[in-house]
Amino acid sequence: MTIDGRLKDRVAMITGAGSGIGEATAVLFAKEGARVALADIEAEGLKAVAKRIAEAGGTAITKKTDVSNENEVKALVALALKSYSKVDIVCNIAGVGGDLASLDQQEKNVWQRVYEVNVMGAVYTTKHVCVHMQERKSGAIVNVASVAGLRSGAGGNAYSASKAALINFTQTAACDLGGFNIRVNAVCPGLIETGMTRSIFEYARKSGKESKLGSRCELRRYGKPEEVARVILFLASDDASYVTGQALPVDGGNTASLNLPGMKV
Repeated sequence: MTIDGRLKDRVAMITGAGSGIGEATAVLFAKEGARVALADIEAEGLKAVAKRIAEAGGTAITKKTDVSNENEVKALVALALKSYSKVDIVCNIAGVGGDLASLDQQEKNVWQRVYEVNVMGAVYTTKHVCVHMQERKSGAIVNVASVAGLRSGAGGNAYSASKAALINFTQTAACDLGGFNIRVNAVCPGLIETGMTRSIFEYARKSGKESKLGSRCELRRYGKPEEVARVILFLASDDASYVTGQALPVDGGNTASLNLPGMKV
C-alpha cells in the first residue's frame, strides 16, 4: 500500500477522520506506511474509511469520539497506546463551523460548541498524548486551523475566533514541548470542498456560480482535501524536522494579498 514509506513504523492518531480532510489524511498516512488510530463523532464514516484502508493493505483502528469530551479523548489515546504501544503523530482535524449570524445575533451556545470542538479538542488530545511523547522525546502534532484564523472574511465570528485561538495554542504548545523534541504546527486551509463547506458548494452549483468558487485566491480555484493532506504529511514527517510553531496557509495564495473587494479583475 505504501507510496514512499515516509511514515513507515509510525503510529498516527487522527481526529475528524470520517470525512473530508481527515479522511484524506488517514488514507494518505496509511499509504505512507503509518498504522492509524482514527476518531470521529460519526461512526459510519469511520467504518468506511477504515474499510478503505484495510482493503488497500493498511492498518487502522477506530473509536467514535466527541473531541469536546475530555474523557472520550483520554479513552482514545489509551486505545491507541494499548493497540500500538506508541503514538508518534497526532493530527487534530475534527472541527465544526458554527454559524454566520450577524454580530448582534450571536448565540452563547454556538460559541461554546465551536470552542469546545475546535480549540478544546486539540487541547485535550495534546494534553493526554504529550506525556507519552515527552517520555519518548519524540513526536509531531499537526492542528488544522483555517485562513479564517489569520484574517476576516473566511468564516463566522465564532469559527474565525476559534481558529485564531487554535493557531495561538499551536505556538504556545510548540514552545512548551520543543525541549522534548516534539514539534507542533498548524495548517490553515482556504476554501476546500468538504462536508463542512457542502452547503456553499451546493448553493453555488444550483445557482450557476460554481466558477466563482475560489476565484478570489491567486490560483483562481478551490482546493481538495488531498491537497491539504499532503501538507499535513509534510509537517508530520521527518521532512519537517526543523519546523515547529508555524501556521502554514494552504489556500491557493488567498492570504498572499489584501484581497479586498473589487481589487481583482
